Amino acid sequence: MTLLIVGLIVGLLGLFVVLAYINVPMLAWFAYAALVLAIVHAPLWLWILFGLVAIIFNVPFIRQVVITAPIAKTIRLFKLLPAISETERAAIEAGTVWVDGELFSGKPNFKRILAEPYPTLSPHEQVFIDGPVEQVCRMATDWEIHQRKDFPADVWAYLRKERFFGMMIPSEYGGLGFSNTAYSAIMTKLASRSFTYTATVGVTNSLGPAKLLLRYGTNEQKQHYLPKLAMGNEMPCFALTEPTAGSDAASLQSGGTVFKGKDGELYLRLNWQKRYITLGAIATLIGLAVRLRDPDNLLGKGVDVGITCVLVPADTPGVQLSHRHDPMGVPFYNSPISGRNVVLPASQIIGGVERAGQGWTMLMQSLAAGRGISFPATCTGIAKLVSRVTSAYSVVREQFGLSIGKFEGVEEPLARIGGLTYLMDAARLYTCGAVDQGEQPAVVSAIAKYQFTELSRHIINDGMDILGGAGICRGPRNLLANIYTATPIPITVEGANIITRSLMIYGQGAIRCHGYIVNEIDALEDNNIAAFDHAFWRHVGLVLRNLTRAKVLGWTHGHGVKPPVRGETARYYQKLAWASATFAALSDLAMLTYGGRLKRHEKITGRFADMLSWMYLATATLRRFEAEGRREDDLPLVHWAMHHSLGQIQQALEGLLVNLKIPVLGGLMRATTLPWFRLNPIGVIPTDAQGHAVAQLLQSPDGRKHITKGLYVPIEAEQALGRLERAYQLSIVAMPIFKKIKTALRHGQLKITPPVGRVEAALRAGLITGAESDLATTTEQAQLDAIQVDAFTLAEYQHIGKDYIAEGITDL
Repeated sequence: MTLLIVGLIVGLLGLFVVLAYINVPMLAWFAYAALVLAIVHAPLWLWILFGLVAIIFNVPFIRQVVITAPIAKTIRLFKLLPAISETERAAIEAGTVWVDGELFSGKPNFKRILAEPYPTLSPHEQVFIDGPVEQVCRMATDWEIHQRKDFPADVWAYLRKERFFGMMIPSEYGGLGFSNTAYSAIMTKLASRSFTYTATVGVTNSLGPAKLLLRYGTNEQKQHYLPKLAMGNEMPCFALTEPTAGSDAASLQSGGTVFKGKDGELYLRLNWQKRYITLGAIATLIGLAVRLRDPDNLLGKGVDVGITCVLVPADTPGVQLSHRHDPMGVPFYNSPISGRNVVLPASQIIGGVERAGQGWTMLMQSLAAGRGISFPATCTGIAKLVSRVTSAYSVVREQFGLSIGKFEGVEEPLARIGGLTYLMDAARLYTCGAVDQGEQPAVVSAIAKYQFTELSRHIINDGMDILGGAGICRGPRNLLANIYTATPIPITVEGANIITRSLMIYGQGAIRCHGYIVNEIDALEDNNIAAFDHAFWRHVGLVLRNLTRAKVLGWTHGHGVKPPVRGETARYYQKLAWASATFAALSDLAMLTYGGRLKRHEKITGRFADMLSWMYLATATLRRFEAEGRREDDLPLVHWAMHHSLGQIQQALEGLLVNLKIPVLGGLMRATTLPWFRLNPIGVIPTDAQGHAVAQLLQSPDGRKHITKGLYVPIEAEQALGRLERAYQLSIVAMPIFKKIKTALRHGQLKITPPVGRVEAALRAGLITGAESDLATTTEQAQLDAIQVDAFTLAEYQHIGKDYIAEGITDL
């Protein structure tokens, strides 16, 4: 009898877990409860009570009055759901939910994720990359651009001639009409040559007035401005940031007033003070965000119209563009701009007067995709350059008779550089594919902006460490110092990373990607109990499902999930499903506990953002591996990237479990999760063996070529990278010769120990041939040349850059 009772209890608990795991509807739960009552032979009064409760919960009208309405009142009273301001709503509603919704759900559909398009370049786009992009990179080195504090005149002319400023403008307006994938590939290549290229070209294509005009402009505005922007006859900028309005757009002080002119037409009087405006000092067309007022309600939209985007010709009286900032010494144009009593026709509002007051929504919708394209491309270009430079230097540079890349201390940062570069390129392409299919993934774009800029910072730091003294001595031979200096710039602009991580990725993402939160908030604001009832009870079911999935997958280490593929990567899908379920469960518990206060707990939201970010980056890595035909040679990169990603997820989760103050359930989650939640059995980092495999792959000719595909690599030995590449290639070819000499030294066949003279001694001893001696000598000379650093006389040092400045050339 005892065994029977135990069996029944276990069976009922098992059935409960199954029902919760698959998220059955409410009626099924009452059927389960009826089964329990029947098994325990419940008395009649309990059956009557059960029947009443079942009627209340399963008849929508009764449930809404008796249960849902009091719950809604309680939520309003205690502010358990966040209030959404006008500017927050515009940001939340911008763009679309993509695979971020899958990861947020707790039950990601990996078949759908793997079915997402993986982009490729058209033949026309590839020709442009191999032709004009290659050519413009050849025209000026990063060192020359820095010394001039500007592009040479012929570079400006070439950029205009080949329509670099109109890459995203359709051909019907004179632009190139490229895909986002092509634009990303071009930016990646340009970034590997000079950050100034991407800062200049990027704004004209992704943030300037052209993008807003394409989406919101009137037909007349498009016909007038887009051909000029495409050909570079108009140089655009967009002015949003102010001294007192950065992340908080609601504090925008720049203003405009609507008035009627003597001719009976409507005009705007604009006053503004902006800063940090890229291309501002040389702009001929300003996209301007102001808070518009209409005292006489001439537009019919009330007195306070709201944030509005206006096209301002730079030659309009009252516009001031005479100064420029100096952002870390990087010579792209970044400027304060101001306007005093600038008068323009109201028709200069982007989209016409009908779009007055819609500026913030327009900006958020445009940025939703833009952040996911320009920044990842630029940062991936930097990562590929660092990979190319450090891998060659690690082979060419010798200490203690060995290439430094053979030392484990150097292997460690090399592995991070190679593994992260592979991961970043995967996420760059994956995101481009979505945008080219019409998605505007706002949360994914925020993830990309934050993570790519942070990862490139880690990569350049590792690169500087590997190069040592060669990395800190500036000059034409130094390929990394200017990038190192520029690194804080992308971290700061278009939403500083602190804000992006703590607010945009999760704070807004939780509302945006969650299946029911937005519907609940909207229903409460509209006092629509029926709509709230529909969303709330499904939300309750989702919470129960995710809590159950999190526990089941935690106890089984994800083995309850069927992976969509077989082979060495199958296990990673199970672990990501496990992580997603845990993330979703903790999200709901945090929102239930903190309510509207959650967005003010930025350390908590930041850790949630880290979990979501690394789930996305890991997913993109797996997608790339599948899209590229499951290349066996890439497995070291995939294993390293996945273990690193899972380790970052694990670290964020442990921080959440320790710091989330959730009564009862928080302690239960900690007790049942922390002791054995190990996505990485060995901890939060890849193994040494995995790192060794990546470091060696990065130093191999085929491996580094694959990892750095799309990079600009000069062929001239007089160029810094060309010189290093020649030394690397010679080193690879001559490696068997040097190995033969080292073996002879080790066995006592040669008595000379310093590297100098070893080739000549080996030739005299008959250990190598004359041809081998010539190759080895040429290689040594190339290696010695490649590791030299620049040095200047005092006079030269004092006059660096002054010759160009003295020319008075603006090159415009």
